[in-house]
Amino acid sequence: MSVIDLLPVRERILAAATEHYYAEGIRAVSADKLIAAAHVSKVTFYRHFPTKGDLVAAYLSARSEEEKSFIVAKRDELAGDPAGVLRWYAGAVGELSCSPGFRGCPFINAAAELPDGDHPGRRVIAEHRAWVVQQAAELLAELGVDDPATKAEQLMMLRDGAMVSGYVGRAPEQIATALVAAGRAIIGR
Repeated sequence: MSVIDLLPVRERILAAATEHYYAEGIRAVSADKLIAAAHVSKVTFYRHFPTKGDLVAAYLSARSEEEKSFIVAKRDELAGDPAGVLRWYAGAVGELSCSPGFRGCPFINAAAELPDGDHPGRRVIAEHRAWVVQQAAELLAELGVDDPATKAEQLMMLRDGAMVSGYVGRAPEQIATALVAAGRAIIGR
């Protein structure tokens, strides 16, 4: 018996989707593959997720909640130190993008595979990215930076590029250092 078998059925399916969608791509993974990986019947699988779109949206929502919890916890830990939170995030991006098994940002990857703007997964992607940008804008506003909303969008673009840079072979500390330096240039500090 594997660890996945100990989870409730819905979580088993989501765990299988998370593993396979991230490693292989959403389009490449069939329902049959996830059914086998989650050790459930087709009837059970489709009872929990009637469409692939439903499962993709649930997968992305789970990834979003995981990232949000890390950011909220760090903001709570470093309350009153917005620069510290931003530096932490740059370091986290460097570490993540250089870690074994990293295959890029799951939200960017999914967006590339889901060209239909009406796909439920695209809505999750848009909401998640807006939330992350809002967090950055709030931190920049705490720092007294002019036009924090625009500069937060620019920081998000830097984060996206930093993830790609890490994925193609730079060291975590190089990514974090470059991201902090570029971020400082954007915010004028």
